[in-house]
Amino acid sequence: MAGRILTEVAIVGGGLVGCSTALHFARRRVPCVLLEAERCGAHASGVNYGGIRIQGRALAELPLAERARRRWGRLDRIVGADGEFRATGHLRIARDEAEAATLERWALEAARHGVRCELLPAEVLRSRFPWLGEGFAAASYCPDDGQANPRIVTPLFARTAREEGATILEGRAVVSIERTSRGFLLRAEPELEVEARVLVNAAGAWGTAIAAMLGEHLPSEPIAPNMLVSEPLPFKIEPNIGMAGPGIYLRQVPSGSVVFGGGRGSVDLERRRCRPLFATSLSTIEEACRVVPELARASIIRTWAGIEGRTPDDLPVIGPSTVVPGLFHAFGFSGHGFMLAPAVGIVLVELVLDGHSATSLEGLSPSRSTSVPAIPATT
Repeated sequence: MAGRILTEVAIVGGGLVGCSTALHFARRRVPCVLLEAERCGAHASGVNYGGIRIQGRALAELPLAERARRRWGRLDRIVGADGEFRATGHLRIARDEAEAATLERWALEAARHGVRCELLPAEVLRSRFPWLGEGFAAASYCPDDGQANPRIVTPLFARTAREEGATILEGRAVVSIERTSRGFLLRAEPELEVEARVLVNAAGAWGTAIAAMLGEHLPSEPIAPNMLVSEPLPFKIEPNIGMAGPGIYLRQVPSGSVVFGGGRGSVDLERRRCRPLFATSLSTIEEACRVVPELARASIIRTWAGIEGRTPDDLPVIGPSTVVPGLFHAFGFSGHGFMLAPAVGIVLVELVLDGHSATSLEGLSPSRSTSVPAIPATT
């Protein structure tokens, strides 16, 4: 398709946030065009860990996470399939007393939001999960959390959005954006112009660059979460597992393979390429074996990385621009946006069409990003 398209809403970015947004505009019968430089779900949305968790999130994210969790539970009614979502629970492990205190503080605050979270002392932890390694101080367990398959979820949203009437154009990199009397004029390669009244910036690691095209400074840095998967093993690890502080995360899928990650790979944002790093993978494997000793006898069959955007405070930028009328942002999810995305899409549509949303975004507004220092670009 070449030439010029006139529409109500243009969405830049075909990750899960962008495709969810397109679907909900289509369901409100609002014409929208989504532009994706590669393929929908090609980067963070399609190659991430696949954790669905409320546990451990910043309090500012909890209202959005709670709404997202409800939507994951009825994904089959939203996009026609469940995306392999399973409510397996999430186990968050403390390695020492300081991390155990972190778990206690979070559980107390989360309880005020109605989040179910059970604190497990060391002796209970070992008896309940005998496949865990020894020496952990405590853990907390949220039974409503779980996991899904990121490789199929974004394509499900993209397919359903198309079926509902959204225009989704893949292989269309946005190279410039201008303000017009009607709203925005986007130029994309090859040979396409899109004019829209409203613009949604869901460009992930490229969100900062899209904002800069319109003179708005919203700092972020590209990161490449480093991931691995093992050969199939006897199924034992039911919950999705994470650490109370920095560290590894892992989950076992029904076929027996264990997906785990930790640390960063390398990323070249300009070329849209990333790769896992051997040293990172090795340290991740060593820590994973301390958490689940039986992993020491497993073979790693694949490693990979995906490009994501990280903000200075590790919280996403969601909401209307404070300097450009008609521009809405949803990027910078800092490695934990997969779970939130089904709710982010509908909240953005409510903000655009209704002027408000019942789901609080306090603490996530683009306005806060102007008060934090920019992160130096890394490769």
